[in-house]
Amino acid sequence: MRNIVHRHLGKVVAGAGIAVATTAVMVAVTLPGSAGADDSDSGSGAGQSAQQAGQGSQEQGQAAVQPGVVEQAPAEGDTGEGRDPLTDDEAKRVEQLALDRQLQRSSENVEGDGGPQPITVDLADPEASELDDADAPRRAEVSFYDYKDDSLITKTVNLDTGKVEATDTQQGVQPPLSRAENVEAAELLIADPLGGGLKADYKDATDNELTKPDQLLLNSMVYRANAGTPAALADCGEHRCLRLFVKVKNGPWIDTRDLVIDLSARKVAKVG
Repeated sequence: MRNIVHRHLGKVVAGAGIAVATTAVMVAVTLPGSAGADDSDSGSGAGQSAQQAGQGSQEQGQAAVQPGVVEQAPAEGDTGEGRDPLTDDEAKRVEQLALDRQLQRSSENVEGDGGPQPITVDLADPEASELDDADAPRRAEVSFYDYKDDSLITKTVNLDTGKVEATDTQQGVQPPLSRAENVEAAELLIADPLGGGLKADYKDATDNELTKPDQLLLNSMVYRANAGTPAALADCGEHRCLRLFVKVKNGPWIDTRDLVIDLSARKVAKVG
C-alpha cells in the first residue's frame, strides 16, 4: 500500500511540474515585447487591480451579510409595586436591613463563620386590614439559619420605611436547604471515608477524580430522625441534616441516598 501511495504522489508531482513549465512557456509567448521596460510598474498596476477587485468583492459580501445584533434585556427597576415580586435590588437591601450587628456577632453560618446562613427572601403577605388597600406597604420576609444554636430566624422588613417590623425565632423548624448548604454538605461527604463510594462511582463515570462539589449537580432533602434512625443521627430535626441527590455534570446520577450529612455536627452517617 505504501509503494502505491508513493507512486501516486510521484505522478502528482511530475504532473504539477509539467503544468508549471507549460504555464511559463505560455507567459513568455503572450507577453508583449518590452525588453528594457520597468517591470515593477506593470507589476504594481496588476497588483492594485487585483486588490481593488478583492476589496469590491469583500464590500459586496459585507453589504449582503450584516452581523447579528443581540437585543439587551430590559433593565429591572430598583423597586417593585404592589404585589410585584421582589426585585434583585430589593432582595439585597432587605437582607442587609435584617442582618443587624447583634445578629451578625452572635450567630454562625454553615461554614462556622460569623453571621447566620441566609435561606430565603420572599415578598410578605399583606396584613388582614390591608387586603383591599392599593397603597399597602410592601414587606419582605427574610429567613436565616443560625448554626450556633440551630434556630430559624425570620424577620419582616417594611420596604417603604426600611424598618424591621417583626422578628420570629424557632427551633426544630427545617426549611428547604440553600445552595450554599448543599455545597458544604458535598464537601463534607467528599472528605469523609463514607464518601468513598461516591468518588469511585464518579471515577467510573468520568475517568477523573472527584475532589470538589462544583464537579457535581446537587439537590437535597431535609432529613429528620425517626424510629429506625441510627444513634449517630438521632439529633436530626433539631440539627440541620440532609440527604444529597447527586448527578455528574453531563453524566449519570450517583445514588447516595443511604448517606445523611449532619451539617450542625459536621459529620456523615449511613442509614438503611
